[in-house]
Amino acid sequence: MLGRYKGFLLDIDGVLVRGGKALPGAKEALEELRKRGPVLLLTNNSTKSRAGTAKRLMEAGIPAKAEEVLPSSFVAAKFLRGEFGPVRYWFIGESGIPEEMEALGHILVGPEEAEWLVVGMDRNLSYEKLSQALRALLRGARLLATNEDPTFPTPEGLVPGAGAVVGALRGMGFPPEIVVGKPSPIAFRVALNLLGFHPEEVLMIGDRLDTDVAGAKALGMDTALVLSGVTSREDLLGAKNKPTFVAEDLAGLVREEFLAG
Repeated sequence: MLGRYKGFLLDIDGVLVRGGKALPGAKEALEELRKRGPVLLLTNNSTKSRAGTAKRLMEAGIPAKAEEVLPSSFVAAKFLRGEFGPVRYWFIGESGIPEEMEALGHILVGPEEAEWLVVGMDRNLSYEKLSQALRALLRGARLLATNEDPTFPTPEGLVPGAGAVVGALRGMGFPPEIVVGKPSPIAFRVALNLLGFHPEEVLMIGDRLDTDVAGAKALGMDTALVLSGVTSREDLLGAKNKPTFVAEDLAGLVREEFLAG
């Protein structure tokens, strides 16, 4: 069944790795998918750049090149460059945001001079950072969120995701003007343009119903849900966004060991 697709989009956390370690059989399954067509790794994780994410995967035992990795930090920088040209920005987040923004010509300035506030997951979030963000927003900065994932999977369990940071700004009266990460169509369009395929020719593989499955289905893509991340069999019961395929993990999906959805 998977043979009908020309290319593949894969989420990373919960599909290939979890907490810095490769999931069982993920490396071999990814290699098999690469034999069938081009693969891009589309992740809402904005904490690292393309190069940083590829390095993280390599350290986890998953061979990856920077050019096949699409973190939401890159998607944000690419979207802003394409729509507005180089912009002056300030950010809340980790190293991935400034690295990708700088690579595409955007200029980091202080909160008071920023045209855009770019926000992602920040494991060092502080009251001072929120205060600086508020200053930027009150002076007219436009708010772009890399994603609104509420949680992030780790070996110890779920921890707050970028949605927690965005939620703090929303609580101050500033919802994001633009969200570029899944399920936003922006993320999928960037990936599809790089692949050079139409939506119906690409399979999206992820571990979240609300981002991976919902976003891809909205653009007409088939989807595969793996249960190695945040979604359980129980979550599928009565779910509005049903995936095309369900499997225990990526290895099972590639072997076409499908589960009833």
